[in-house]
Amino acid sequence: MNRIDQRFAELKAQGRKALIPYLTAGDPGPEHTVGFMHALVEAGADVIELGVPFSDPMADGPVIQKACERALAKGVRLSHLFEMVAEFRRQDATTPVVLMGYLNPIERLGYAAFADAAAEAGVDGVLIVDMPPEEAEELGPILKARGLAMIFLVAPTTSEARAATICAHGEGYLYYVSLKGVTGSANVDAGDVASHLAPLRGLTDLPLCVGFGIRDGASAAAVGGVSDGVIVGSALVSRIAEGAAAPEGIAPVLKKVLGEMRQALDA
Repeated sequence: MNRIDQRFAELKAQGRKALIPYLTAGDPGPEHTVGFMHALVEAGADVIELGVPFSDPMADGPVIQKACERALAKGVRLSHLFEMVAEFRRQDATTPVVLMGYLNPIERLGYAAFADAAAEAGVDGVLIVDMPPEEAEELGPILKARGLAMIFLVAPTTSEARAATICAHGEGYLYYVSLKGVTGSANVDAGDVASHLAPLRGLTDLPLCVGFGIRDGASAAAVGGVSDGVIVGSALVSRIAEGAAAPEGIAPVLKKVLGEMRQALDA
């Protein structure tokens, strides 16, 4: 069983909600990323989304855009992420890792080469923001053959017919974007999220996880009350930016921020 499926089965049996932090790989330097990943697991992360730095991250707000710029300035490329995940796996064989990013670097490497390298490194899933299911007919089977889940996004503006198509192709979990806009741009409305998740429940058995707008324990708990998990990115990436001048102090800050969300979710 894919590590993502295994983790969500465990959470369901325990009656707990998934906590999924996002990091931009290589920010503020590639030597820190694996340590951050371990720190987040210690704080209660169930799945880690590892962002692939890209020059034009269309769905991401200024916080993650600048993180991508910092990582790219350090020379971080897709190949380095495979090395990071492999290093992470030397100590952690159970926490699922999802690569999140955009299609261009994958196309440049080649679908089969990408899938082979990801699987060998210990990646469990892939979320490509700008690849809708209609365009995944070639890549999807390649990932599936290597045991990699292809995860898709659903937005508040997604029609029910299109949501059905997305759900039919999705694996691992469904990433519901809680608001119209980019990451880190607004506060999340749990009531509005609940109204959009309800029809999705009739379309898929996939866990429904919510990202965009999760800022603290209160917002995590509110959204966790109506979903299967919460995804937090900008709230963590902004802390990394704030501590970039003294990176050795970042991991404890990340653990504190995520730990408060873990505690709120479990409460």
